[in-house]
Amino acid sequence: MFILYICARIKIILMNFFGKIIITVLLFGFICGIAFSQENDDKKDKPGKLKAGKGFHIGIMVGSFFANNADASIYDGWGFDGSGNKINNFTDSYMNQKINYQYGGYDPTYTTIDQIAPALSTNGQSYNHDDWNFGQADMPLEMRFSPAIMIGLNCRYFVDKKNTLLLNVNATKLTANGSFTLTIYNHYPETVKTFGIKGSEQRLMFQLGYQRIFGNNEKINFFAEAGLNLTMSKFDKNQIMINNLLIDLFTMYNANGNQTIPLQKPVKLSLGGFAGLGISLTMSPKWTIQLLYAPVYERMKLGYDTGLQLQHSIQLRAYYNL
Repeated sequence: MFILYICARIKIILMNFFGKIIITVLLFGFICGIAFSQENDDKKDKPGKLKAGKGFHIGIMVGSFFANNADASIYDGWGFDGSGNKINNFTDSYMNQKINYQYGGYDPTYTTIDQIAPALSTNGQSYNHDDWNFGQADMPLEMRFSPAIMIGLNCRYFVDKKNTLLLNVNATKLTANGSFTLTIYNHYPETVKTFGIKGSEQRLMFQLGYQRIFGNNEKINFFAEAGLNLTMSKFDKNQIMINNLLIDLFTMYNANGNQTIPLQKPVKLSLGGFAGLGISLTMSPKWTIQLLYAPVYERMKLGYDTGLQLQHSIQLRAYYNL
C-alpha cells in the first residue's frame, strides 16, 4: 500500500509539473512571436503573403475532451450532504443507504424487500438475503473519465492581421466509470463479485483570450492562444448496476418505500486559464479552418476542491468571415 501511495503522489506531482511547463511554454511562444514578428507586421503585403484580417469571424468547433481523473472521484458513490459537501463516512454514504437499506432490506425502518439477492441470482445460481454483504471495503477505489465529445461556438475579432481577441463557449458531457464489489457467503467457494458504477457530468466553458498568428503565409500558419477560462460544472447522474438491477443513487425513498424528491445535484463555477497551439488554414477569403491542442489549467470544486488540475482537448474549428 505504501508503494501505491508513493506512486500516486509522484503521478500528481508530475501532472502539476508538466501542466505548468506546457502553459509556460505557450505563453513564452506568445512573447517571442510578438517580439520577432513586429518587423514583418509593418511591411507591405506581397503576393502569397498573409492577408490582413478584418472584423468579426464566427465559428463552430468540434473536438475531443480529456478530463483529469482526479475530478472523477466525486462519482464514487459516497454522495453529498445538504450543503453540497462530499460525505466522508460510510454509514451515510449513498451506496450504503441504497444497497444495504433501501434495496437490501437490512433496515427495519424501510418496508422494501431485499432486491439484491434476486439480482445476484443468475446462471442458475440462487442467493438468499443472508448470502451477500456490502461494506466499506467494497466501495469503489478509482473512477476514470472517458474521452468525451466537445462542441462549441467560437468568435474572434481581428485587431490587425496577426492578432485577434477570442470569445469561446464550449460544452461537453463527461462519463465516469468505476467498479465496486459484493462478497458472497454461504456458497463454496466464497466469492467477490464486481459490478459497475457510472457517473455523468455536464460542463459549460466560457473563454476570453488572445490569439497570435505566426508566419506570413497566405494559406497556412501556426498560431497560439491563451486566456481566462470559466467552467460551470453540473453533477448529472450517478448510478450502479448489479446485473440487471439499475440503482439511481440520487433518487431516495422514505420509510414506506415511496420515492421522495430527488437529491439536490451540485453545480459549481471554476476559474482557470486556457492555452492553445495549432495550425490555421485559410480555405478562402470567407473560411478559415484551425486544428489545435488546447489545455486548460483550473481548480474544479464540484463536491470538493481537487486542487489545480490539467485538462486537455483536441479541437477542429471552422471560422466564417462576417
